[in-house]
Amino acid sequence: MSKKISVFGLHAVRALIERHPERVVEVFALRERQDKALQELLQQAQKMGTRPQFVPKQTLDKKAEGGNHQGVVVTALEAPLLSDNDLPDLVAKSDGKALFLILDGITDPHNLGACLRTADAAGVTAVLIPKDKSASMNPTVRKVASGAAETVPLVQVTNLARALKQLQDLQVWIMGTAGEADKSVYQVDLTGSVALVMGAEGDGMRRLTRETCDELIKIPLLGSVSSLNVSVATGVCLFEAVRQRQAS
Repeated sequence: MSKKISVFGLHAVRALIERHPERVVEVFALRERQDKALQELLQQAQKMGTRPQFVPKQTLDKKAEGGNHQGVVVTALEAPLLSDNDLPDLVAKSDGKALFLILDGITDPHNLGACLRTADAAGVTAVLIPKDKSASMNPTVRKVASGAAETVPLVQVTNLARALKQLQDLQVWIMGTAGEADKSVYQVDLTGSVALVMGAEGDGMRRLTRETCDELIKIPLLGSVSSLNVSVATGVCLFEAVRQRQAS
C-alpha cells in the first residue's frame, strides 16, 4: 500500500491535481482565504471528485510541518520512485537525445527542489540521486519545486557509480562538473545523449563519481567567488544544453 504524504503550496498542489488526480486523498483549505487563485484550485479539485475541507490556519500549519502552505495542503498517495531498472526504458524513449541530471551528495532539500524545478524547465529525461547521503523527496522539496516534483522522473539509485556505468553502456556520455576541468560547458557538445553530474557545494563530486565520468567540464567564473550554488550551476549547464539542441 502506498505511503501517504503531504503536498502543499498552490503550484505543487495544482500540478498534483492536474497530472495525478488519482493520488489525491484529501484537500484541506484555509477557511479565511477566499482569493481567486485558491478558489480556482478548489473548484478543480471538486471536478476531479475531491471535496475540499475548510480548516483553521493552525491545522494547515501542522499538516505542512511549518512550511509555507499558501492556504492549501493535500494528503496524497506517494508516487513510487524509479530505480536503475528504469534507465534503459528512459534512454530508449529519448530517441538519442537523453538529458539526465545527476545530483551527487546534494543534501539540502531546498537545493533538490530548485534543481527539480530547473530540470523540468529544461525538459530533462530524468534526475538521478543516490539513496544515501542525499536529500530525498519530502514536502519541502515538493514546495520548492513548484510542481516539478510531479512532472520530472526521479530515479533513486543504491550505487551511483554503477548507475553511471549503466548509462555509459546505454551510450550516454557522462559529464561531471569540476572547477579544475580544462574545458568549459560552452566548449563541449551537449546535443547527444548526455548526463550532467553536479556535486555538492564545497566538496564537489565524490571520488568514485568523478573517476566514472567520461569528461570533466567547468563553468567559467570571472569574479571573486570560487563556486556557484548548485541549483544556479545546474541552470547554467542545463540551459547551455537546451541552447545547443535548439540550434542544431
